Amino acid sequence: MTPPEAPEDGIANPGNTPPAVSSCLGAKGTTGLTVLSKRADFLRAARARRQGTASMMVQARQRQPEEAASGIRVGFTCSKKVGNAVARNRAKRRLREAARLVLPHIGHNGWDYVLIGRAEATANRPFDALCDDLRGAVARLHAPRKTT
Repeated sequence: MTPPEAPEDGIANPGNTPPAVSSCLGAKGTTGLTVLSKRADFLRAARARRQGTASMMVQARQRQPEEAASGIRVGFTCSKKVGNAVARNRAKRRLREAARLVLPHIGHNGWDYVLIGRAEATANRPFDALCDDLRGAVARLHAPRKTT
């Protein structure tokens, strides 16, 4: 049986083919986000500010002047508590898309953000609510701290 998207004449039309790789986030994607890949960056973010939401935990830290150049860097992680590999990958895909839509607009230049998926919640929460959670967490992370 021929799939509906297959050309009837058997000749591929390169103008309508989707990219083989997601172009949303790369080493330096079109969104201005750079993906964290080194463990040391994740550990530094873990020692910095954090804000929990219903669907994720967001860690954020401002980079030191001697560190990497400007731009927003973001990392994603999901522990085995989230579920099997399929569930973890689904949760990370949703976090990546939310970050791609939200962080270029409200993230601060020179900051690192790490988004940590939560069991059940990240994969099952409506996507609009997931994006709202990220917006709220970033706003609270950058709000002035109260001193008592």
